[in-house]
Amino acid sequence: MDLRLDGKTAVVTGGSRGIGKEIARVYAEAGARVMITSRKADVCESAAADIGHDCQWEAGNVGNEDDADRVIAAAIERLGGADILVNNAATNPYAGPLIDADIPRWQKTIDVNMTAPLFWTQKVWNSWQKDNGGVVVNISSVGGLTTSPILGVYDVTKSALIHMTKQLAAEMGPAVRVNAICPGLIKTDFAKTLWEDGKGDQVAQAYPLKRLGEVDDIAAAALYLAADSGSWMTGQVLVLDGGGLVSFKGVG
Repeated sequence: MDLRLDGKTAVVTGGSRGIGKEIARVYAEAGARVMITSRKADVCESAAADIGHDCQWEAGNVGNEDDADRVIAAAIERLGGADILVNNAATNPYAGPLIDADIPRWQKTIDVNMTAPLFWTQKVWNSWQKDNGGVVVNISSVGGLTTSPILGVYDVTKSALIHMTKQLAAEMGPAVRVNAICPGLIKTDFAKTLWEDGKGDQVAQAYPLKRLGEVDDIAAAALYLAADSGSWMTGQVLVLDGGGLVSFKGVG
C-alpha cells in the first residue's frame, strides 16, 4: 500500500494546531511539500517550524476569499502546485439548542464551516486541480451524523459539509477525489470544554474502544485519503469515533 506523497503539494487550512497541524506534519513526513494557514502569523510560523520539512505558512482568515486567493497563489508559487487541499478550519461560537441560536453566530458558523470549504475548493480547482488533478479532504464531524443538545448549530454545518463532499465528488471526478473524515471527540484545544475536568473519561467509557481520539488517529486517515492508497475512493465519509455511534445509549 502506497502511503507516500512524494512530489505532491498540500494546503491545510487551520493548520497551526490540533488536527490540522498533525495532518500537515504527517503529510510532510510522507514527502509532501506543505503550506499551512491560520489567522495569526506568529502561531503559523511557530507551527511550521515545529512541523519541519521546510513547511511553508501564510497567515489568513479562512472565511475571507481574498486571503484564500493569496494563500493558494503562494502555495502554487512556492511549492509548485496545490495537489491536495485539506479543509480543516472550523469554528463553534455558539453552544445551546438550535432553536435558540442567535442569527449572527449561526451565520458565522455557516460562513466558516460551510461557505469557506466551498470557495477554497473552487479556488484550488480553478487555479490548479482542474488541469492537474488532485485530492480534497474535508474534516467534518461525527456530529454531522447525529444530534446534540448543545452543538446543533455546529452539527448542522458539518452535516452540510458531508453532503457537499458527495456533491463535489460527483462533479469533480475523475480529475479530483473528494472525501470527508468525521472525527468523534478528539483531545484538542478546540474541543477542550468537552473533555477537560474528567468529562472525557466519562465519554470514553461509553465508547467500545474506551478512549478518546488523538490527532494522529485523524492524520493517519487523511494520509490514506490523499495518497495513492485511496485512489479508488471518492464521495465517501470515514467515521473515526471510537465506536461512539454504535455504543449502547439505552437500557435493555
